Amino acid sequence: MSAEVNPLTIVTPRSRRRTRVGVLMEILSTAAAVLAIVVLGVVVISVARKGLPAINTDFFTKNPAPVFQTGGGIKNAIVGTLIMTGMATLISVPVGVLIAIFNTEFAPPPVAEAVRIGLNVLAGVPTIVIGIFIFGLLVVGNGQSALAASAGLSIVMVPLIARATEEVLALVPSTLREGGMALGATRARTVITVILPTAVGGIVTATIVAVARAAGETAPLLFTSSIFANQVVTDVHQAMASIPLTIFVDSESPSVADQQTAWAAALVLMAGVLIMGIIGRALSLRTRRQIERAR
Repeated sequence: MSAEVNPLTIVTPRSRRRTRVGVLMEILSTAAAVLAIVVLGVVVISVARKGLPAINTDFFTKNPAPVFQTGGGIKNAIVGTLIMTGMATLISVPVGVLIAIFNTEFAPPPVAEAVRIGLNVLAGVPTIVIGIFIFGLLVVGNGQSALAASAGLSIVMVPLIARATEEVLALVPSTLREGGMALGATRARTVITVILPTAVGGIVTATIVAVARAAGETAPLLFTSSIFANQVVTDVHQAMASIPLTIFVDSESPSVADQQTAWAAALVLMAGVLIMGIIGRALSLRTRRQIERAR
């Protein structure tokens, strides 16, 4: 009696062709990943080489120097960026998390799908359009302010937070929901006491990624907080300096010192975004492992 032949081990022209295509696609994918890393490395090294000479204690602790004078720093821009991004975070996190909870826990499938499409469209809207919208809504008749800038940045952040949080909530095992409601808790109470604590790491990750995105936005700030004083401003009803606008303005200056300040500010901003991105990725992996263990 002859042994049965495993059809998966039979080599045919079609199987050889599929093997070659698979190897080719693996090579192309690897090359694309390496290219992305190389491009990132070139950008980081180029900005670091031009920006590091201007990095010192004064750069972080002093306001910009008067016109035609050297020295100074970007203290006002750092403070302004922290304040405006912080306010945008306070606005966008509750809204984004509530949207995600509604989509995953309460909305009928057609409504949830419509909300997802709306979030995807909002995430794809050019930020300069958001800046024009906030300009017409809040700036005209009231003047530029940090509040208007924060509103614009929050619009950029909401879809990122909502979609990322929704993905994390979808990973939470259904057994946790069923267990909570089996004990007599309402769906809302189950969400608050069981689902959200389980997914809090993912929500923090989504917030970090959104903050990193908003911190580097320039277009909304051009229309909402671009006419500012070269000093630290903490009144949210006035325009504040920001790192992206400092880079934009100083990079167009004929002064070599201003251009070097722009490179240094770009290095600071890029380092902050990279650090937040790495932290967000690490927290994301940690949250996924915790949810997998809960399954």
